[in-house]
Amino acid sequence: MVISENILYNMGAEIKQYAPTELIFNEGDPAQYYYQIITGEVKLNNYGEDGKEFIQNILTEGQCCGESILFIDKAYPMNAQAITECQIVRLSKNLFFELLAQSPELYFEISSFLSQRLYYKYIMMQNISSLNPIIRLTGLMDYLKSFQIEKSKFSFSIPLTRQQMANLTGLCVETVIRSFKKMEKEDIVQIENRKILY
Repeated sequence: MVISENILYNMGAEIKQYAPTELIFNEGDPAQYYYQIITGEVKLNNYGEDGKEFIQNILTEGQCCGESILFIDKAYPMNAQAITECQIVRLSKNLFFELLAQSPELYFEISSFLSQRLYYKYIMMQNISSLNPIIRLTGLMDYLKSFQIEKSKFSFSIPLTRQQMANLTGLCVETVIRSFKKMEKEDIVQIENRKILY
């Protein structure tokens, strides 16, 4: 949890419900709210000229989305779209900054969260620049597993679909499937009941 829900409610935040595929905000919209996910999954995405989706990140319970744009007074460079049924608390931009002014320790927590996001972007940029799909996928899995306590081989079940991994790495889903079959033969992953263990 980035900010306690009670703190957000005390500042006047409201809860919004979103259905799967519903947009929370659109690319090009002005940033007007701080959004924090209570339940569900949200993807940050863009669409290329050819209509192909590129997923920048998948966020879950307790994470916030689009908060960095509030600090630079720019329009959103991406969409935020519900993947599942979502309950999201939102606080107006003015009240969000008022909250940060009242509580400097929240600045530290938000800075820490933003730093984690930047770390993810650096890791993904480094891996996506590789032409080797296995390096791209391994980079994504390493990042996801880095937040787990258990680090032993095959202890982490990848929480993404093959399509989501394709969209996050800029690969086509067929390449992802072939790469995982090759990784399984090379004992990099195990596949059990369609779950990828890393």
